[in-house]
Amino acid sequence: MPGLTDQAGGVEPGGKDQIARAHAAWEASMSRRIDQVRQEVCARNLHHLALCAGAELEGQSLRFAYWDRHVSMTWPDLNAAYLPENETCSVFDLGMLLYYLHSADGSQLADRWISFRELPDGAFYNQAFQGYSGDLVAEKFGKDVDGFHTAARKLDGFQLPALAPAAYAFTPLPRIRLALAIWPGDEDFAARASVLFDASASHYMTTDGLALLGAGLRQRILRAGAST
Repeated sequence: MPGLTDQAGGVEPGGKDQIARAHAAWEASMSRRIDQVRQEVCARNLHHLALCAGAELEGQSLRFAYWDRHVSMTWPDLNAAYLPENETCSVFDLGMLLYYLHSADGSQLADRWISFRELPDGAFYNQAFQGYSGDLVAEKFGKDVDGFHTAARKLDGFQLPALAPAAYAFTPLPRIRLALAIWPGDEDFAARASVLFDASASHYMTTDGLALLGAGLRQRILRAGAST
C-alpha cells in the first residue's frame, strides 16, 4: 500500500501533520479491510503463527510486546488490548498488529541493516521518508550527540558502535528491528541521521507499515530528547 507512505511525506519536512495524516490514512484503509485481514490471519494455524510472530500463547490469546507496551490478541476474533489494563487498542495499532501477524513468516533476523530505499517499493518514497524521519532527528541531535545517547537509552535502545558514531537498535515488534544512526556534522558537512531496518523486516510488515514504525521511532526519540 504505497499510498500511505506517499501521504506521510506529503507535506514539507518538519510539518507537524504528516504523521497524523498517515495514521488517518492507515485507519481508513484498515476500517475497509479489517475483516478480510482477520479472516486471512485466522486461516493460519494458531501455534505456528505464534512461533512465526515471536508471540506467547496464553489460552487462546497471543501475547507480545508492541513498542514499550504489551498486547493481547484474542483468537479467533483477533481483538487487541493493551496489558495489564485490558484497554482496547486503537484502530491504528490494531491495524499494525494485524498486518504484522498477516506478514510474519518466521524468517530469522538477518543481522544486516538496510535503508528504506532497499525495502520493496521503498526507492520511490525514500526521499519523503527521510524527510520526516532521519532529517528531523539530525536537526534535533546533530549537534547534541550526548542528548541522543541519553534519549536512546531512555527508550531501551541497544547501542551499535560499529554502525555509526552514534547508533541504537530498537524492537517495536518481536521480529522487527529498527536502528537509528547519527553521523554528527562539522564545519564542512551537515549532520546526517537515518532510520535503518534489519534486512528481514519485509517478512513481517508491509513497506507502508515499516514507514509508520520508522516515523513512530522518530516521534519517540524526539519526545525522549525533549524530556532530558
